[in-house]
Amino acid sequence: MPEPGPRPHVLLVDDDPTIARLVGLIVEEAGFGPLGHTMTGRAALEALDGIDIVLLDHHLPDAEGLDVLDAIRGRPNPPSVVLITAHGNESLAAAALRRGADDYLAKDPSLKDLLPQILERVRRNRELRKALVAAERDLVRAERLGAIGEMTVTLHHSINNPLMAASADVDLLLAAKELSGEQRREGLESIRESLGRIRDIVRQIGSLREVQTTSYLPGIRMVDLESRATTPRAMPPRGLALLLMPEKDLARVVALLLRDAGFEVERCADAADLERAAGRPEVTLVLVVGGSGAAGAHALGGFSPAAGRAYRVVALVAGSAPEPAEEAGADRVIHLPFDPQGFTAEMIRLVE
Repeated sequence: MPEPGPRPHVLLVDDDPTIARLVGLIVEEAGFGPLGHTMTGRAALEALDGIDIVLLDHHLPDAEGLDVLDAIRGRPNPPSVVLITAHGNESLAAAALRRGADDYLAKDPSLKDLLPQILERVRRNRELRKALVAAERDLVRAERLGAIGEMTVTLHHSINNPLMAASADVDLLLAAKELSGEQRREGLESIRESLGRIRDIVRQIGSLREVQTTSYLPGIRMVDLESRATTPRAMPPRGLALLLMPEKDLARVVALLLRDAGFEVERCADAADLERAAGRPEVTLVLVVGGSGAAGAHALGGFSPAAGRAYRVVALVAGSAPEPAEEAGADRVIHLPFDPQGFTAEMIRLVE
């Protein structure tokens, strides 16, 4: 049964009433119902509001399933799509996956057993994507808040002194009733000099394109306006991290977090590519998406860590126990979705 949470809205697009009745019963029993049902591609496109998962038959009265899939994928925030194929049509299934389908299902006796598993897997992936978007948004927000804080310290440090000097000169000129013309001229020159310093600081800030920071007080940093460095301040180098992650959103967020922590990051195409790359001496960390625990699923995505390796292996798993990944060689198992801040700290501790 699915874990507690919002129940996905499922739409079946199929003109076979027998399949519709069967799928409706399966969806209800699995806790994903009630099932919406349309018989044509056009009707499906008009019924997508509020739908999370579309079960799409390939053979429809008015369109081919792949064409409907393309139209669905072109929508903003599209639902997930599971293509329903004739038994044995693997080439069609492969084409659907290349064009953005989340999974496929054959019309054969296995449908009753496989459909709840596929729905649950798609639901988990949708929730994971939502969590990753939120994590990426939180990370960007934290970086922006940090940059604002460093700039605030910079403005206070750099502008406060000439501003206070100019203010003191103005107060002196206003309070002193008997000043010679020369003394007033000197006071005004001092004010002009202070204002010129503030003008130059504002120009420096306006011309910044890349930033290097320096320590202001223990635990507090500020933008170094005197620096002419052409690269941003970097974390201490922590070596090369290799990623084996089919999910692009997950790979993007993980890469962003790791680079922010001082790692170089490369994404590998498959397990064989990862095994070749892992032999490089600069590799300190390997991250893979682990299997779901289902029969035949490899706990480390097909990757086998080398004996006597110097790098650490992290398995990211969703909805499965950590034991299979640990037995396959993982040094750490991280459950998806994860907390970005805790994830970064854990990766740093792992390689130090």
